[in-house]
Amino acid sequence: MSRQHKRHEFEGVVTEARGGMYLVERATGGRCLCTTFRGTKTENAGTSLVAVGDRVAVTMTGGSEVMKGVITLVLRRRTALMRKREVRRNRSKEKTQVIAANIDQLAVAVSALQPPLNRRLIDRYLVFAESEQMPVMVIINKMDIADRESIEGQMAIYRNLGYSICYVSAEDGEGITALRKKLAGKVSAFSGHSGVGKSTLINLLVGEEKLKTADVSAWSLKGMHTTANAVMLALPEGGYVIDTPGIREFNLSDITKHNLRFYFPEFLKPMQHCAFSSCSHTVEPDCGVILAVDNGEIDRGRYESYLTILASLDERA
Repeated sequence: MSRQHKRHEFEGVVTEARGGMYLVERATGGRCLCTTFRGTKTENAGTSLVAVGDRVAVTMTGGSEVMKGVITLVLRRRTALMRKREVRRNRSKEKTQVIAANIDQLAVAVSALQPPLNRRLIDRYLVFAESEQMPVMVIINKMDIADRESIEGQMAIYRNLGYSICYVSAEDGEGITALRKKLAGKVSAFSGHSGVGKSTLINLLVGEEKLKTADVSAWSLKGMHTTANAVMLALPEGGYVIDTPGIREFNLSDITKHNLRFYFPEFLKPMQHCAFSSCSHTVEPDCGVILAVDNGEIDRGRYESYLTILASLDERA
């Protein structure tokens, strides 16, 4: 390796993060249980020091049954799935938390039912993916208990926009073979609300039960958090999946009120007809986007998602 200079130093990939400990897999084989220290350096200022998927430099510190080491450097990330954090409310004072690093595609897992299909959540993830120019697929689980015609009708707008949609059932195996083909040879980050069957799907994909699962909370239908930390698992067909913690609200770290409109691809053509170049597509007269919504050229649900996300963003340049 380019950074490997001594036998007790190596470069590897973080495959699991748990309570300040990191499992690092060596390219040559074998894993090492690592920690960070005050002198750990990073090429990614202002975000989480270490995340699953990170490429890191490690110095061995010993160990007989289990190799142990310290992470000395976290290399620059190609891509990252992030959520914003309140600086006042976390000890590390980081502005954004990195959930998964160096991923090739984002897999948004949602359920068709229990909990119900959540298009608002899907739109937030798609906006993130567009802003990062990151390939994305939407996985609709629990199709075995849903009205297929209704679900496919609700998802038609996304298919027409060119997004990849996978209809699956972790219960009866529907769509799993097709999903495997889309994941093969890539590092895919699975994310979405708790209770949608994300961990159960990954158990099927990796071929064994490696992740804890839990039933959906019957009284709330919101689900229970079952993935304490992100975990990176190898797929039999090649590639990896990263199971990320269930998050109840996805935050858009680098998106502002001024650039949000560019991440709804169906807005790009109509907004060329707006009377004002800085049009927010909310109250301005002669707005090409609003006209397209009224004419049915833009899905009203997607436009309402835009307004909801816009209202949640800070006033930033």
